[in-house]
Formats: sequence, C-alpha cells, structure tokens
Amino acid sequence: MTDFSLPERTLPLSDPAFLLDPYPLLAELREGTPAFLDPGLNRLVLTRHADISAVLRDKRFGRSALHRYSRDELGWPPPDPRQVNFDAFNDNHVLESEPPKHTRLRGLLQLAFTPRRVEGLTPRIQAILQGQLKTLGPQFDLVSEYAEPLPVTVIAELLGVPQEWRDQLRPWSAAIVKLYEPDKTPEDQANAEKAVLDFTAHLQDLLNERRKAPADDLITALAQVEQDGDRLTEKELIDTCILLLNAGHEASVNGLSAGVLALMRHRDRWDELVAWAQEDGSLPQFKLAVDELLRFDTPLPMFERIALEPLTLFGHELRPGDRVSLLYASGNRDPRKFQHPDELNLTRDPNPHLTFGLGIHYCLGAPLARLELALSLQALCRNFPDLRLVSETLEYTGGFVIRGLARLPVRAD
Repeated sequence: MTDFSLPERTLPLSDPAFLLDPYPLLAELREGTPAFLDPGLNRLVLTRHADISAVLRDKRFGRSALHRYSRDELGWPPPDPRQVNFDAFNDNHVLESEPPKHTRLRGLLQLAFTPRRVEGLTPRIQAILQGQLKTLGPQFDLVSEYAEPLPVTVIAELLGVPQEWRDQLRPWSAAIVKLYEPDKTPEDQANAEKAVLDFTAHLQDLLNERRKAPADDLITALAQVEQDGDRLTEKELIDTCILLLNAGHEASVNGLSAGVLALMRHRDRWDELVAWAQEDGSLPQFKLAVDELLRFDTPLPMFERIALEPLTLFGHELRPGDRVSLLYASGNRDPRKFQHPDELNLTRDPNPHLTFGLGIHYCLGAPLARLELALSLQALCRNFPDLRLVSETLEYTGGFVIRGLARLPVRAD
C-alpha cells in the first residue's frame, strides 16, 4: 500500500469494550479523522456516509481484483494452504465476484430468488414463529431460542435442506464466517476448511437427489434456471447455496438480537411497537422499524472494497489491490445524512442506511431479511408485550466485521 500522508489510527477490533459499544469511538473518528490509515489493517478506513457511499458505487473498486490481476501483480502473498477450500468457495460466489461474472451470477440468481417467492414465505414464517413461541418459557435466551431458529429454518426450507442435517447449518456457518475477520487464527482456518468440505458434501448429495427427483425448492430452481442458454455450473450452484445458507441467517440473527436490545433500552420505542402489533395490517410499519433498527446498531459494521485500478482518494494514491475498509456502523450514525442519528426513530423515512450495501453488490437477500425481522418483531410484541432484559451484562461473539450478541437473556413479566 502507498504510504499515505493521513492520520494513523488503530481500530481496537478485539477490545471487548469496543465490541460492547463502538459508537463513541466511531463518532470521534467520524468528526476528527474521517479518513485515516490503520497500520494494523494496513489500509485506508472511511467513516462518513457520503464517502462510503461513493466508494460502494465507484466501479474502480470491487470485492475482488483477481479477475484482472495475478497475485504477483497485486503484490499479494500466495494462497494460504491452510484455507484452500474456503478460498475456492469464496472466489466462486456472487458476493466476491465482479463483472462480467457477477452480472451473470446475479442475473441467474434473481430468476430463482424472486420477490414473489419471498413474499410467498409469509404464512410459513408466521407458522414457524408460532411454533417457536410455544416453546419459550417465562425466561429465555433471545439469541439461541428465538433469533437463531427462524432464519436457519426459513433458508433451509427455501433451499430444500433435509431436516436431519439442519442442526449443522449454524455451526458450519459460524465457522466459515470467522475467516472474514482480520484476526483469524490457524484454528479458525481449520474449522472453516472442515465446514466448507462438510457443507459441500451434503449439498452435493442433495443436488444429486434433486436432479433425479426435482422438488419445489430453491436448489431445484437454481439447477434448472437458464438465461440465454447459460446455467450455473455445479460448483457455482453449490457455492451459491453455501453463501445463501450463511448470509441467509447471520445478519438476521444478529440484527434481531441487536434490535431487541436497543428496544429494551428505549422502552418508549418498544411500547410503540407493541401498540402497532395490535393493529391489523401493521407489517409495513414493522418493516420501517426494521430499517431503523439495522441503522441504529449495524450487524455488519465493517466491509471492504479493493482498488481495481490506480486512483487518488483524499489526495492520496491507491494501487490495484489496495484495500479500503468502510465503517458502515459509523456511516449509519452520520449527522450529515441522518437527523438526530443517535436517536431511535422507528418511523424514520427515508432511511438511506448502508446495512445492505449499495451498488452492484447490494444485498440480494434484503427483502427476505426485512420480512423475517419484521414478522419476528411483530410476533414477539404480540406475545410478550412486557418483555424485559434479565441483565445488562452483555457478551459479544468476538468479531467486529460480523458483530453479534452471544446471548441475550430476557423475561416475560
């Protein structure tokens, strides 16, 4: 990376205090050093909404650069042999690809992952939620007993994953996403490698079954979808399913948990939702509230983009392969974009938060996430209007790129 003449600041990504509440430091950085070099990450970091938005829409940046350059040309080290299967998976799905491959993959996915298919899940999601609610006692862990089961079940049913190996989805996903954190360990790499291999083997068996006996599920649809004579290759299909199963619930679990925590700490806002929940046709209001909760406490606080060509940013030169970290959580609290950004306003509209990204990599699963979160909140408010926190002592899972509560004990008074 070019030696920037920018302030240097080190993000304390592994500091429990920062994970517990990153927003005071993010506000300080946003106002004092909106662009800075983090020597630990060895990259430029941006904190303001306008700057983050500009990079996300700029075609000179991408999620990958290996479609244009070799590792030698980029000055990157050779692939790490400890995570070869993870890298093969990560290089082959829509999230980490760039045009023209990205355009092709996203176009094929959109043919199968239609708004009609998503909205058609509403009755099934409501039925799953009612089943979950019946199992909850007067005190329960909102993360493991409520937030986790729904998105895992929904994406598993959507894809057609058999019941007998659904319990493995969350552990596999948790192992794989650890490698998106900057401070991964050899143990993390070994666990992710095993998860990718196990995941792939199970999906390969399922795909073989669906080719013999098609079903009304997404894996069948993905195997059959065609555009201008083009289809997904077998590896593309399997890696896409792994991505959907990972991305299809990680953000939803963390988003719902963080959202409920925020509502418990802003009791008047919770009471506002409880009043809405008693009204028929309140789902659009809950979707609006979901966007605000995702803005207020961002479950995916930091993403990155890679320079695809030489360019100048903030008066400084970037070379192809240089990485830029984008602090979504900071941009989502930027007072230049949001009025009273530190206030929780459930009717905020418009709400141009960054949580689902922007540009060509805007989250394909955003409609499903909004639907799941809105229905989950609505059901929780209807069934537990007096919900309370058991304790203010909180523990996070240990990552900042994907930030989530390890548990959230609550009680229904």
